Amino acid sequence: MSLFRSEDMALCQLFLQSEAAYSCVSELGELGLLQFRDLNPDVNAFQRKFVNEVRRCDEMERKLRYLEKEIRKDGIPMLDTGENPEAPQPREMIDLEATFEKLENELREVNQNAEALKRNYLELTELKHILRKTQVFFDEQEGGSSATESMTRALIPDDSIARQAAGPVQLGFVAGVILRERIPPFERMLWRACRGNVFLRQAEIETPLEDPATSDQVHKSVFIIFFQGDQLKSRVKKICEGFRATLYPCPEAPSDRREMAMGVMTRIEDLNTVLNQTQDHRHRVLAAAAKNITNWFIKVRKIKAIYHTLNLFNLDVTQKCLIAECWVPTEDLEQIQLALRRGTERSGSSVPPILNRMDTLENPPTYNKTNKFTSGFQHLVDAYGVASYREANPAPYTIITFPFLFAVMFGDLGHGILMASFAAYLVIKERTLGAKKIQSDVWNIFFGGRYIILLMGLFSMYTGMMYNDVFSKSLNIFGSNWRNNYDESTLMNSKALQLDPNSTAYFKYPYPFGLDPIWQVAENKIIFLNSYKMKISIIFGVFHMLFGVLLSLWNHVYFRDRLAIMCEFIPQIIFMCFLFLYMVLLMFIKWVNYSADTIDVKAGPYCAPSILITFINMVLFKSSKNPDVCDDWMYAGQGFLQKLLVVIALLCVPVMLLAKPIMIMRARKQHQPVLNIFLSPKLKSLIII
Repeated sequence: MSLFRSEDMALCQLFLQSEAAYSCVSELGELGLLQFRDLNPDVNAFQRKFVNEVRRCDEMERKLRYLEKEIRKDGIPMLDTGENPEAPQPREMIDLEATFEKLENELREVNQNAEALKRNYLELTELKHILRKTQVFFDEQEGGSSATESMTRALIPDDSIARQAAGPVQLGFVAGVILRERIPPFERMLWRACRGNVFLRQAEIETPLEDPATSDQVHKSVFIIFFQGDQLKSRVKKICEGFRATLYPCPEAPSDRREMAMGVMTRIEDLNTVLNQTQDHRHRVLAAAAKNITNWFIKVRKIKAIYHTLNLFNLDVTQKCLIAECWVPTEDLEQIQLALRRGTERSGSSVPPILNRMDTLENPPTYNKTNKFTSGFQHLVDAYGVASYREANPAPYTIITFPFLFAVMFGDLGHGILMASFAAYLVIKERTLGAKKIQSDVWNIFFGGRYIILLMGLFSMYTGMMYNDVFSKSLNIFGSNWRNNYDESTLMNSKALQLDPNSTAYFKYPYPFGLDPIWQVAENKIIFLNSYKMKISIIFGVFHMLFGVLLSLWNHVYFRDRLAIMCEFIPQIIFMCFLFLYMVLLMFIKWVNYSADTIDVKAGPYCAPSILITFINMVLFKSSKNPDVCDDWMYAGQGFLQKLLVVIALLCVPVMLLAKPIMIMRARKQHQPVLNIFLSPKLKSLIII
């Protein structure tokens, strides 16, 4: 019965020796059957006994997350064997901390060295491009010796050159590298700040460069700026500094530039060798850590969970015993005793733990046992709300109702096959797929609900066959039972023809299973199918709601809540039956009493009354406006019975809303049991549950 109702829980008091507490809680955690209560609610989280151990676990988790980030950055696969290692003993924490500390320090040192090498490599690479591009700039002029003269003509007017012919004019220049997207504002700022007295040349670096800090690829450009005078030189350098441009020394003589370029290339080759060795060492460190990091995470989190649980315990006056209170399923008390015995043996303690049941008036927590098949449905139910303690569990019924009601809406054989095939693959390969530990949230949703999707697909296949719908097409398995007896001229000259279902010349007998495929080409297909599906949906929906109300009766009987039966269940079931169940009965009466061959002797063919109009008129206390066209009533005395049902149903509404609160309020005022209010002795004797 545990599947249909939550587990019977008991509040227990647990006495553990301080030396054995860690091992016992570890064994209990592997069971996962206890819920501990916080016996120190007024104590700050930073003032509890094991707060230092929790902090150590947090620090170990931080180091493991750092290692995991670096492993993922290098694209190294982390080995996950699916093992569930036991929680390490407290003395093993020191070894784990030392291992993580060593790995973190080694990795940080390697990263710092690699970053410094990459920064040096970047500077040398930029200097190499500067030397190449500036050589091109100078070679574009009239020659190496007349380059300065050409720049002078570009910066100084001709008359000024003539006046200064007696003495040479020296131009200075700076060269550097800047981000490519900053070139346009850089040029504008130079022009405005220097009043057009500088000469700028720039060229793009074709290959992107790696930023040593972020490892991102950036695009840069080389520039060279010619100017005259120290004042412009300082102004140009300040502008370069503001735009975060990197300046490099560049000799004026071509021979010096060639000599510097050769030295730069030699240093770049040496740096490449050192960088490769550094990356190989880093990869080896991370690859070794990737083999164990999954198990390390499990161990650290188990240690942290144990100490977090121990912080919920209370210390006795002797500081040698820990006292805990926990909710335990009564059926699993024996397993818990065995786990405590194993924990005591592991710790080497000679004092056995004590587990005592306590009497309490508190409402226990709800605990429903699940397996891999029912867990998805239980999570689905819990998403709407967790049932109270010992209430009927809706999850077993949801296993059928949820996929079936989905299929009533979905109803396609082709799509159902696709859904069922996909879910069947997940079910068959569940061990292999579960061991991969895929981190995608969308994938985990599909994999966790694989059994739900499987049943949804199977039920959709069934309803798709009932609707005769396969990818919006029909299957003609048995052949249509409708016949065409019109001649060829009638068929050619008529836009639409009607087939008489009352004539055997046009219609033989109903289709053996599902809908006749001829409805696929009928003009009134949508009207017919919508009416058909709407009526089926209403029938299933009403019975589904009635089933839920009946489940509430099961709860009321179990909890011996007579007041809820009288003030909730009875008016609810009357309201449901007198309105909605009556509407369903009208549908069946209409289907039985009215057919194509139903003919009145005087009036001719009957017009079957509309269920929707009949129900609206029933609630509004009205009758049909066209009794000559359609039947006003389906059976004798229908008008009086419908008015009576509506009146009784409406009287149930205030009873559902007000009766129970009023009786509870009066019982509290009079300090009497709730059931004794408003009941005569004879009526009390009739209530038997």
